[in-house]
Amino acid sequence: MAAAALCWALRAARQVLPSSCPSQVRSYYVDWRMLRDVKRRKMAYEYADERLRINAIRKNSILPKELQEVADKEIAALPRDSCPVRIRNRCVLTSRPRGVKRRWRLSRIVFRHFADHAQMSGVQRAMW
Repeated sequence: MAAAALCWALRAARQVLPSSCPSQVRSYYVDWRMLRDVKRRKMAYEYADERLRINAIRKNSILPKELQEVADKEIAALPRDSCPVRIRNRCVLTSRPRGVKRRWRLSRIVFRHFADHAQMSGVQRAMW
């Protein structure tokens, strides 16, 4: 279960991130919350292999308890933002954290607006 969550976090962290341009005045991200989430995604991606290795040692009941305790201390020493649980899906236009359609990375409000005004290809309002 933890491995599945970690794999999901790896896929989420591999999203294409923009390159920084020094001549740009306005920030690429909508607000500071989105920037914080992007930093968390980068850090989760960087520490994913190490976290997976340490967690495998921690949860292996065959190994001696001393080794498991050392692994517990190693996990505690890692940065908090390297944990994939702290990653939050946000709308790319409004940075809204709730009601986000994962496939389009849009909040339900923005998604409905675009669907109503025929600005999303392949999406159609239900009619019966």
